[in-house]
Amino acid sequence: MTWLNVLKHHRYKLGLLLLAANMAVWLNLAFGTPKAFSEWHWLDIVGEGGTALFMLFWLGLVLKSRPTGRVTNYLASGLCFMFFSWWLDVLDEFIRLPKHIGWDHWLESGPMPIGMILLTIGLFHWHREQQAINQHMEKRERVFREHRLFDKLTPLGGAEYLKRQVSDCLAQSLEQQQPLSLLALDIDDFASINQHYGHPEGDAVLQALSQLLLLNLRRHDLLCRLAGDRFVVLLPGTGESQARLLALELQQAVQSLAHKTRQHGERVYLSASTAVVMALDEAPDELLKRLNLALVRAKPPRSKRA
Repeated sequence: MTWLNVLKHHRYKLGLLLLAANMAVWLNLAFGTPKAFSEWHWLDIVGEGGTALFMLFWLGLVLKSRPTGRVTNYLASGLCFMFFSWWLDVLDEFIRLPKHIGWDHWLESGPMPIGMILLTIGLFHWHREQQAINQHMEKRERVFREHRLFDKLTPLGGAEYLKRQVSDCLAQSLEQQQPLSLLALDIDDFASINQHYGHPEGDAVLQALSQLLLLNLRRHDLLCRLAGDRFVVLLPGTGESQARLLALELQQAVQSLAHKTRQHGERVYLSASTAVVMALDEAPDELLKRLNLALVRAKPPRSKRA
């Protein structure tokens, strides 16, 4: 994401921060008097001013490197509150307020613990995101040495890899007498995204969608990209009713995806169709064929492929 896009996507956050910083300057000038140059404490100015600048720098890195969403909002809000607190400390070095004024102490001290709490919540959720992604990547790296059959666009196994895993899971399911379910997910009218925004933007949506699905699956589930915008999840030890609940959760996650186009910053609204089948004593090809037929029946009339 370029800095111009950062300004577009987060203009309200940055605008409120700029307004608050300017209001603090106005209040200090309205009720206080500027200090003489000889009264300036350069060590405090450099220390407090440098800390405030670092807060702004960290805020820029967070907004530039992360997609929009709840975790980014927590991190950005925490840094904004902390910057505001340090900014008022900097103003104290240049403007003297009367001793009877007490609101400046509240404005200086109050935002800091709020910012620390919000930043901690954001870091906690960021840590959980990375754990989920790292767990899947570890699984991917283990099998990559044996099966170089992964999708080139996303960090997921492709169609051939899926077929091999279905065969292995079917054998394991029969041996352990455990249920095995398969879940298919397909984006409704995905072709319109390529038509309106271009194929590179469609690829970016698929990449974001892959990460989103991974974050909403369990550790032992296996997500693969069958073709195009169609994904398949292998659900070992999972009955059909539990698989349908998971399918509903994935549908809701897709609908809440906050992906914005890189060129104009427009929100891309998505919906998905899902289908679930429980494995029987059948060949892998027959199981996948049954899953695809169930997904075709689940698609809205306008989104069904020929």
